[in-house]
Amino acid sequence: MARGKDIDGSMSVPTFYGKELRWKREAAGLSLEAFLEGSFYGKTYLSDIERGERRMPIDLARHADRVLGTDGFFERHCEDVRKARRAGHAAYFEKVLEAEKHALVIEEWCPMLFPGLLQTPAYARAVVLAAVPMSLDEEVEERVSARMARADLFEADHHTPEYWVILHESLITDSILPPEDMAAQLDRIVELAERRRITSQVLLRKCGAHPFMTGSAKIMAFPDAPPLFYTEALHSGDTIDDPALVKEYRRSYDRLRAVAQSPEASLDLIKAAAEDYRNGKRPDRLE
Repeated sequence: MARGKDIDGSMSVPTFYGKELRWKREAAGLSLEAFLEGSFYGKTYLSDIERGERRMPIDLARHADRVLGTDGFFERHCEDVRKARRAGHAAYFEKVLEAEKHALVIEEWCPMLFPGLLQTPAYARAVVLAAVPMSLDEEVEERVSARMARADLFEADHHTPEYWVILHESLITDSILPPEDMAAQLDRIVELAERRRITSQVLLRKCGAHPFMTGSAKIMAFPDAPPLFYTEALHSGDTIDDPALVKEYRRSYDRLRAVAQSPEASLDLIKAAAEDYRNGKRPDRLE
């Protein structure tokens, strides 16, 4: 079996264990396809793990130990890889940060904050300072820069997922920024929508009871792995990969989308609100 290009395992913890996985797989004479028989993952997913570009999920680590006879090596060291954090992000967000880069579809519901992928630096800074008000300036800027870097997802020379976001009306009317900064935040959403990088909908206050009244939602679908659901609180986040449960969240999201304003009407509402902020007027309602 032909060997691929060598991997520098000294670059990071994920690349070290990715290199070890490939070495043991090739020593066993297994192709990517043969190794993955009996798992839910595709060969692109495995190849990304071997190059250190993805973290190995626990179920695939257990599969590797069974197939390769490695006596729990990969399962034991999954935690080491998971702890290899990237600067500017909470540990509980690592799985989502990686998943965003490989998702075919990302769908979000945001009742309290504009999602990180859409935030401007001013908005991100306000959110960080509100959550950790005693942070040093350099710590705040590190978090803001890390959040801005995630938006590379929407640039033309990168893989661009289909991104769908539903925003509650209060995000637009109950501003946490000065008017000029709020106008810039809304302009960012308009710009991405008009470049056909995102689809946005607004959920009006008058819609009444609706699914997901209790929290945020992020659903990600992949070409070579099961879907994920993520929800977040102030200092914690929860990633769910059970297919049956993700399917239930997916159904609730579809119902939420059905009661939101259309993408075209929503974009008009966002544009009008941005213009109000530019003129020094705070919109009370979007209707």
